Amino acid sequence: MKKFLFFLLLFLPALQASAQTQSLNPETYLFASKDTCSLYMDVYRPAPGAPTTYEGLPKPTVIYVFGGGFVTGERDGEFLRKWFKRLTDNGYGVVSIDYRLGMKGYRMGKGLSGAYKASDQFSFSQQLGVEDLFSAISFMAANAEELGIDTGNLVVSGSSAGAIISLAAEYEIVNGRTGTLPEGFNFKGVMSFAGGIISTSGAPEYKQAPCPTLLLHGTADQAVAYKKYGAVGRGLWGSDFLAAQWEKKGFGGWCIYRFKDRSHSVAAYMDYLWDIEQAFLEKNVIQGNTRTIDALVDDPSLPDWFNIGLDDIYRK
Repeated sequence: MKKFLFFLLLFLPALQASAQTQSLNPETYLFASKDTCSLYMDVYRPAPGAPTTYEGLPKPTVIYVFGGGFVTGERDGEFLRKWFKRLTDNGYGVVSIDYRLGMKGYRMGKGLSGAYKASDQFSFSQQLGVEDLFSAISFMAANAEELGIDTGNLVVSGSSAGAIISLAAEYEIVNGRTGTLPEGFNFKGVMSFAGGIISTSGAPEYKQAPCPTLLLHGTADQAVAYKKYGAVGRGLWGSDFLAAQWEKKGFGGWCIYRFKDRSHSVAAYMDYLWDIEQAFLEKNVIQGNTRTIDALVDDPSLPDWFNIGLDDIYRK
């Protein structure tokens, strides 16, 4: 029953989406074919007449990586399109991408031993997503003029599994593992809705500061750990851990909003938190301000649809 609720969580917010999103007309491109999977991206250009600069500086294009536990999800759900329209109406381009689903059909064994054995599959799934995100960026770079995208001005964002991929991609870049990316590439920013980093070799260790990063996470999240999930150097390190490390190292430019007692629903808060996102995009990303925010948010008006854990997703 809870597994059904997990999948319902992905689509329930679409019931609230506006019919105005029908006015969006993305351009769809095949950017890679891997393992018999055809991977597509939808490109949404800024709305006509929308301001594409902020205080004289160009606004970035926002890449979106969907969530779904590496099991399911879609790049063009109606609820997502509502958020995409908000972005394009405010002068931001959007690119929503596919990626391979490494946990599809996988079932975890019981207890910590089951989670330990599954850690390799989780890590593999994260890496597939990072590779596919890098392939999408390489495609954008090779077709920049046609797409109207400056690949030197990209913000990557994601929900749940997509947030994990987004954070892991930036972690790879700052640690010198850039794969197929153009030389010298880095994101201008990361926006993570209930994300973390999966590792099978101990806690992630940043050798240098990441690009400006916005972390949004529920303190009661049981699906993507707010702090940490796992043991013996294997698991997922969540937003709380990442922020603590960045603070200890003296890195600036990151913002974390901790939603008190909220579950994994924060993964679907994109359109609810526009004020926070807009301030981050304008100040941290566009202006390059190194402001750092650590905020505990207790807002009963925000929805909290379901409290879903790993057992509900990956175990029978």
